[in-house]
Amino acid sequence: MHGIRISLLEKQVAALGIPLSLIKLPEQPSMEDYNRIMTQATNQLKKDGYSYGAFGDILLEDLKQYREKQLGNQGIKTVFPLWQRNTSELMQEFLDVGFKAVVVCADSKHFSEDFVGRTLDEDLIASLPEVVDPCGENGEFHTFCFDGPIFKNPIEFEVGEKTYREYPKPNSTDAASGFWFCDLLG
Repeated sequence: MHGIRISLLEKQVAALGIPLSLIKLPEQPSMEDYNRIMTQATNQLKKDGYSYGAFGDILLEDLKQYREKQLGNQGIKTVFPLWQRNTSELMQEFLDVGFKAVVVCADSKHFSEDFVGRTLDEDLIASLPEVVDPCGENGEFHTFCFDGPIFKNPIEFEVGEKTYREYPKPNSTDAASGFWFCDLLG
């Protein structure tokens, strides 16, 4: 959903000093395909000795329950360290400790093309529409974190092409959802 190049993801995990295990999904997988692929991947992680999965979810109860059920069925425990935190305070803490992120995807319902490619800062957060969560917790926007206190080095990139894409809403006859994406080159 974020549209990040694998090369940037590889640079990010190297700067964080953590291992990377990619799970490749088709562009628009069905829920059946998604669940099958994720079950295979988590079974492999379990064989490799992993018994916990940590998630950055903050507010979305249905997503939390889905993760708990899917992983619980495989004997993997879930951890949600940010669960129910105040998102305004959480975003302020993120900025105060020195993390840096760039907006790579934004819901066209709330934003125009010029929003993607911007770096998160206090001015950007203050300018968000009132209905938009400061952390984008409802899918209003997605980011790529490129620097911070736990990074060995910042991730160098340039803002590339901006594109608009529409996706059908799952299990709905509603109109498609539109999103602006910003390619990061690096």
